[in-house]
Amino acid sequence: MQDVSYHVLLIEKVNKQMKKILSLLLICFYSFQVFAQDANPRALRGKIVDEFNLPIAKANVKILSNFSETLCQTEQEGNFLCAIDFNESFTLIIEAENFAVLRRKFESTADFSQAGVYKLLPESVREEVVVTANRTETRLGETPASVVTLSETEIETTAAPTIDDALRQTAGFSLFRRTGSRNANPTAQGVSLRGVGASGASRSLVLFDGVPLNDPFGGWVQWNRVAPIAVERVEILRGGASSLYGNNSLSGTINILPKRAREKYAFSAEVFGGTQRSFSGSTFFGFKRNDWSADFVASSFQTKGYILIDESVRGIIDSFAGSRNSNFSVRVGKNFGEKASVFFKPSFFGESRTNGTPAQINRTHIRQFILGGDLGVQGSRFKVQGLRFDWRVYGGTQVYDQTFSAVSADRNSETLNRLQRVPAQNIGFSGQFSGVIGEKQTIVIGLEAREVRGASDEIGFFNNRATSSSGAGGRERTFGVFVQDFVRIGSKLILTGNARFDSWRNFAALNSTRTLANNQTITTNFADRRETAFSPQVSMLLQATKNLSFFAVASKSFRAPTLNELYRGFRVGNIVTLSNENLRAEKANNFEAGASFAKDKIYIRGNIFWTEISQPIANVTLSATPNLITRQRQNGGTTKARGLEVEAETKVGNFNFSAGYLLVDSRVTEFSANKSLENLFVPQVARHQMTFQTRYAKRAWSFALQGRASSAQFDDDLNLFRLEPYFQLDGFAAKKFKGNWQIFVGVENVFNSSYSVGRTPIRTVSSPLNLRVGVRWN
Repeated sequence: MQDVSYHVLLIEKVNKQMKKILSLLLICFYSFQVFAQDANPRALRGKIVDEFNLPIAKANVKILSNFSETLCQTEQEGNFLCAIDFNESFTLIIEAENFAVLRRKFESTADFSQAGVYKLLPESVREEVVVTANRTETRLGETPASVVTLSETEIETTAAPTIDDALRQTAGFSLFRRTGSRNANPTAQGVSLRGVGASGASRSLVLFDGVPLNDPFGGWVQWNRVAPIAVERVEILRGGASSLYGNNSLSGTINILPKRAREKYAFSAEVFGGTQRSFSGSTFFGFKRNDWSADFVASSFQTKGYILIDESVRGIIDSFAGSRNSNFSVRVGKNFGEKASVFFKPSFFGESRTNGTPAQINRTHIRQFILGGDLGVQGSRFKVQGLRFDWRVYGGTQVYDQTFSAVSADRNSETLNRLQRVPAQNIGFSGQFSGVIGEKQTIVIGLEAREVRGASDEIGFFNNRATSSSGAGGRERTFGVFVQDFVRIGSKLILTGNARFDSWRNFAALNSTRTLANNQTITTNFADRRETAFSPQVSMLLQATKNLSFFAVASKSFRAPTLNELYRGFRVGNIVTLSNENLRAEKANNFEAGASFAKDKIYIRGNIFWTEISQPIANVTLSATPNLITRQRQNGGTTKARGLEVEAETKVGNFNFSAGYLLVDSRVTEFSANKSLENLFVPQVARHQMTFQTRYAKRAWSFALQGRASSAQFDDDLNLFRLEPYFQLDGFAAKKFKGNWQIFVGVENVFNSSYSVGRTPIRTVSSPLNLRVGVRWN
């Protein structure tokens, strides 16, 4: 078959290219040894305590010089020992959860042969350091961007066992549908922020270990590729971020930072079981020895799930929607003296799912590698301090298999109508220089490049007989360059300017269909296409008083259509969505302004925002019958999302409390091709969203509650299928024992509420109460 030979040639070519690239990378790996030099090893010893002189365990200690960085961690008694392999001045940075960051400078002649005692004070909520807002370390109180963080403790005390469900505690975070990654089809796991709406493709970029987690072919996110046990922190940057991150960052960027071993050995393990026949086991192991470091992550999860279809309309064929997956990764790193480091990280992910009927299943296999590192450059040569070059080379292959069926009106029978296989390959590079000019200016300059190849190979069935074979696919090549200038003017004003230029090309695209009855083949070759996007951003933060700040941000952002949207159609229930090879990029103008107040242990932030998207890609209804709804992806005029965002956080004794609220009016304001859609609400966007979390910890006990509420939203572009409001409350409790053991209980949907998660047009409902009990060693 022509489509088969087409992909065989693609795979052979990509294998040859990857062999060449890996050979070059191997040469680069060994060339880093030129930076290694004889060291005069010293060590900084000390003990970290709180205001009552009690030891602080697992505090992170960072020793930062102009061009090197050393990480270590305190033991249970608060002691630490960090090797120093250089003879120059450095800054000691100590961080611990719920404590303010401690910074202390040491000159090259300093004598620290004796162990020091370092006292940490209770944290002011804005002392936290983030990296996503500016692609470099920045104090949260010094960035005008809207950034929310989830710490390792917050993730561990979330009742839900997956990262996407933990992120639902952020107001404005939403997937394509209300269902999470345990039960939803992978192609329905596109993510968006601030009510701009999502389809299968994401309107927000998700990064893990510095590389995109978004599917290279379809743009959705395989959240189960991230084992929570391997996550140190998550940063959510809300608002257009294409000026730094390019494609997919139309409504923001989510950066998942992996856990690293900060001491000689680090080990964590977790096992739990629960309702819906759920079971999971995961482990993290890491070590540091001399110039070498490594970590290993393995996880396995399975659940039978639940029946998605509302009980009142279920038929004989309706069955459980569940999943099982396995995830493995190894990261090996090497430091070359104090100037350079390099690491290599291969990973594997496998998943299989049942999608609610006997005939509808899917499987995914993903293999990926990341090769990266950093290089310090002597700042005096360029009048720049701390000049560093960070880089990543990444790539992989994946295969996604799925079956589709037509379900009878009474839901007592189904007929297989399509088998689909989606192979894809991708390879990419990202690199950036960052440095400090003087004491008040930080510069970041970088570039990124990526190539994706993918297709959809299908066999069509009619009356249980194969009738056709088809293949559609193509390639996409992208390139982007960006620059950022972060400047502090005086003691109160911070100005930031970003600019990025992206160019991408779709080429070698075709659609080939062969009728099996007469062996006739029809092939359509699509014209090559090229697009560009310029994404500037300017922002200002005015620190009016010690506690009060005002900020404003204006930017442009974009999202290019995925190969999946261009060339692959799909079916969910009785809804068929057609591809469209003529799609163009959607582009947005963004503005936000607001104020923040922080005093002692209280933090409040509020802002208004306005986002106008031109030519948004939407699933537009072409026809509708009781048994079949046909839609097509189309560029749809203009949509506007306007709203208010408020978040608050406070700490009272052993209690931590935070809450968020989003008010957004997201509508289609112009659509000349179909005037009936104008002034309708954007699908899958609720007007009101509210979340809260509270956590209590004392001695060996810890308790947490998470709640989220949403007003009504629509499941379709015509606003015919309404999903009612809902509220869900989750709970978590844990008890620690000697030897770092912990027993925990998590309960999702405490009140066992049942609410709509979709209408296709058959109503699908939320999961009932879900309980898990487990053991954790950390």
